[in-house]
Amino acid sequence: MSSDETVLVNRLSFGTQIRKSPYTDPALRWGAVEFSVYNHMYIARDFGDRVQNFWNLVNEAILCDVAVERQVEITGPDAARFTQYLNCRDLSKCEVGQCKYVLITDQHGGIINDPILLKLGENHFWLSIADSDVLLWARGLAVNSGMDVQIDEPDVSPLQLQGPKSRDILRAAFGDAPAELKYYRFMELDWDGVPLVISRTGWSSELGYEIYLRDGSRGDDLWEHLMKVGQPLGLHPGHTSGIRRIEAGMLSYQADMTLQNNPFELGMDRLVDLEMEADFVSKAALTRIKKEGVSQLFVGLEIDGKPFVGANEEYWPLTRDDQRIGTVTSAIHSPRLEKNIALAMVAREYADIGTRAVVNMVGESRNCEVVPKPFFDPNKSIASST
Repeated sequence: MSSDETVLVNRLSFGTQIRKSPYTDPALRWGAVEFSVYNHMYIARDFGDRVQNFWNLVNEAILCDVAVERQVEITGPDAARFTQYLNCRDLSKCEVGQCKYVLITDQHGGIINDPILLKLGENHFWLSIADSDVLLWARGLAVNSGMDVQIDEPDVSPLQLQGPKSRDILRAAFGDAPAELKYYRFMELDWDGVPLVISRTGWSSELGYEIYLRDGSRGDDLWEHLMKVGQPLGLHPGHTSGIRRIEAGMLSYQADMTLQNNPFELGMDRLVDLEMEADFVSKAALTRIKKEGVSQLFVGLEIDGKPFVGANEEYWPLTRDDQRIGTVTSAIHSPRLEKNIALAMVAREYADIGTRAVVNMVGESRNCEVVPKPFFDPNKSIASST
């Protein structure tokens, strides 16, 4: 590592409580200038120009360190039954080699996490988690479940390769087979003795892939291989794009939803199957919530005025006639749409399209209007296209 990189590492205060990812050092070498903490790990959040990162993503391709998406591995004779017990989506038809977006919910119906599930075997699952301690929750449930399962965090660290040129880059890096994966499918691959899992998934709503490294000591090698192969094809080092994910109406755990929220107020009804025979932790609670209805709903907003600089760093109150009606959870300016867009939780009676309100930003108030979400590509045709 160069002396300049040593200075950066010291300034970022890498310690033993907050873990570096296998890609932290290469991300620094390739220009990362801002980090935050997610799942007790550092994650690169900025390579110097967030708007350019967005354009790189939607026009070419970016490589992102998402090793913070830790895997909760569930194995053992009862792994399938226990994995179903954890979440409220019916997994009975999930096939080996398939991914599912699922919700892990507690006994009150609150959302603990919204991971991507990967089924590696009939009784072998990974939960690729957002920012909360699912490992501890799952182990706690297992103790008194009466089921024979083992729950661990394996040595698995994903990278995201996202953008319209990602398929060509993946083919150049690893051959034809992973480039031909269907949406939400994955395969295992041996890359010169390094074990990988490659999935057709990603947190961007663009064509993209996640590359799960199963040997953390090879993180530097994998990053450099992808950049060497990918740069001539349009690959840039980057970070997950707040602009693109808000355009897509993608929720960020701990920002847009927490344990205090249930799937119905977030519009995630499709991820709840109350009719399946299998039991799950939140079945009784979610049955009751659905019957009683919810008092608030998650909506999209367009906010008037000049373009935002950056994203909101705190929640902004929403008011109407000087009465609090909700909260803006995520807001940003979309250079493509040339609009200030936001996600918000509002009282149900103010959730209709066309409802006007006031956003109380820090030191400023602006008018806004409830609009349909997602703001762009509502059918996710870009990400799911063959």
